[in-house]
Amino acid sequence: MAAVAAEPLTVALDANGADAGPAEVARGAALAAAGGEIRVLVFGPAAQIAPAPGVEVVDAPVSIAKAADPARAVRATRDASIVQAVRAVADGRADALVSGGSTGAALAAGLYHMKRARGVHRPALAALVPVPGLPFLLLDCGANVDVRPAHLVQFAHMGAAFMQAVMGVPRPRVALLSNGTEPARGTEHVRAAHAALAAADPGGALEFTGNVEGFAVGTGEADVIVTDGFTGNVFLKVMEGTADTLLRAVHEAAMSNARAKAGGLLLRPALGGLRETIDPEAQGGAFLLGLRRLAVVPHGSFGAAGIRRAIELAARGVRADLVERTHERLAAAGALRERGGQRGDDERAVRGSTSAAAATVPEP
Repeated sequence: MAAVAAEPLTVALDANGADAGPAEVARGAALAAAGGEIRVLVFGPAAQIAPAPGVEVVDAPVSIAKAADPARAVRATRDASIVQAVRAVADGRADALVSGGSTGAALAAGLYHMKRARGVHRPALAALVPVPGLPFLLLDCGANVDVRPAHLVQFAHMGAAFMQAVMGVPRPRVALLSNGTEPARGTEHVRAAHAALAAADPGGALEFTGNVEGFAVGTGEADVIVTDGFTGNVFLKVMEGTADTLLRAVHEAAMSNARAKAGGLLLRPALGGLRETIDPEAQGGAFLLGLRRLAVVPHGSFGAAGIRRAIELAARGVRADLVERTHERLAAAGALRERGGQRGDDERAVRGSTSAAAATVPEP
């Protein structure tokens, strides 16, 4: 019996703001749409974007990717490409958002138009860290500089839901990033979050394993590592920078003399596979979890291949019903905040992001 083709999904793509420019971003859209399972609505300058099957271009040349105050820019610039792309998702014209521009603008537009899921304190950026054979999810990695214990608890459940829905891990092990493994180590908020997570039902859906230090990278002792956005962003960039430096050092050593070059030829296939495994573009970017609709934020330096992967990752999250499964998990754990509490939390969420944006965003 022939396999039934998946129903095409539509992804809204903001083509402005990425380092490689709108034409390269749109080329990634064409690659993603080539298989026929994904349609892409590209919001960007139509004059710079080549037509392609499965790709619809919406002329949106205005960019707020460089705005000093992204939240204010989102409110004031309704024709900006990121605003139009987010509204397409919020209105149901697209199933998910991909934006390789400003994280702050994507977060502000998401909060303002797609809105937080009910009961969620803060959206979080969740990135799958590509450690060979031992990948783990890191969140938050850039959306919230300042967090409270309740935010970290929600991040833990969001991360576990992601690993179950998207990565197929049946019972993800969740840990808090700290400066020691003992429960009493870490900031006041980390210690309070540790106590709250440790007090949860040990037979419940969340397998909390306690604190881990930075040494946990590569050990496989946690499937989800939870931290605040400032620490997570620094942690992730240090990892990426270190990996890149080591790979370049190995390449230089392999080319240093004739004997090394001979050995390097033997190692080339293995090193090429390693580079591909840890390449951030191969991961597709970070999910923005905690909104009512799905969003993926690739790195601004991604080329067409990375944008393609980000679009495919967004489609995978939609097909896994990640938004609903995340909310169901938070509800089952009793981790949702009461309606009416934390008034103005959306404003603080944007102010606490790495973009230092600030705006008053309606409560969900």
